[in-house]
Amino acid sequence: MWHELGWQVLTVWLVTAAAMTVGWMVQYRTRNATLVDAIWTATMGLAALFYAAMGSGDPLIRGLLALFGGLWALRLFLHLLDRVRHEDEDGRYQYLREHWQDSQPKFFAFFQAQALFTTIFSLPFLAVAANPGSKQSPGWIAAALLVWLLSLSGEAIADRQLARFRRRPDSRGKTCREGLWRYSRHPNYFFEWTHWFAYVLLAVGSPIGWLAILGPVLMLVSLYRFTGIPYTEAQALRSRGDDYRDYQARTSAFIPWFPKTRGSRP
Repeated sequence: MWHELGWQVLTVWLVTAAAMTVGWMVQYRTRNATLVDAIWTATMGLAALFYAAMGSGDPLIRGLLALFGGLWALRLFLHLLDRVRHEDEDGRYQYLREHWQDSQPKFFAFFQAQALFTTIFSLPFLAVAANPGSKQSPGWIAAALLVWLLSLSGEAIADRQLARFRRRPDSRGKTCREGLWRYSRHPNYFFEWTHWFAYVLLAVGSPIGWLAILGPVLMLVSLYRFTGIPYTEAQALRSRGDDYRDYQARTSAFIPWFPKTRGSRP
């Protein structure tokens, strides 16, 4: 079993590394590294479809994996691609470009690191695809479907609310506090994180089900320590200053909760 699974993981890494190489070449011409986010999402979706097709598990569970991973990636990819096409390079990557003095070897290494992250982050899909379904009850499947629907809807709503706010002429230098953004500084990240629990539920009974836990664990670590919240908030402070500091003081960083009133401000 491990030999078969090993070549599947290797295939995902090789294909993703090739896609990231093409992305780096496009970035070299356009000077817009935001493309890396769209490629990461697309390759994650392809990994879900690949594992679902090649897996040895229950056909229904593999079908749900293809549905969950494919639709999640398609929606997010189209959202990110729209930003690549119609907006300037994300401030996070502008900062890296300035900090690295536009060093293309460093950008190439950065793109290839995303290929490695795709390979690791897609391991929950591998666990689901290997689930024989013998210990999977309709309750687990129903719970997975519910988590996936709520998470995908929440992330889509948060992205749409932020995009609508950013299109307004008076939004420059201001922070979105509308809709879900009133209750969390990163509602899109929160629902992205909860989305990974759907695969944990689908992997119940899989001989390698423990790999599915990597999804929510690695995503939480990534969002809190690496590519998510730290970089996003650092850029927000650079571009929005005191307005974002006030937002930080009043609004939950991650889990949606009621904002603090002026009188409770620290």
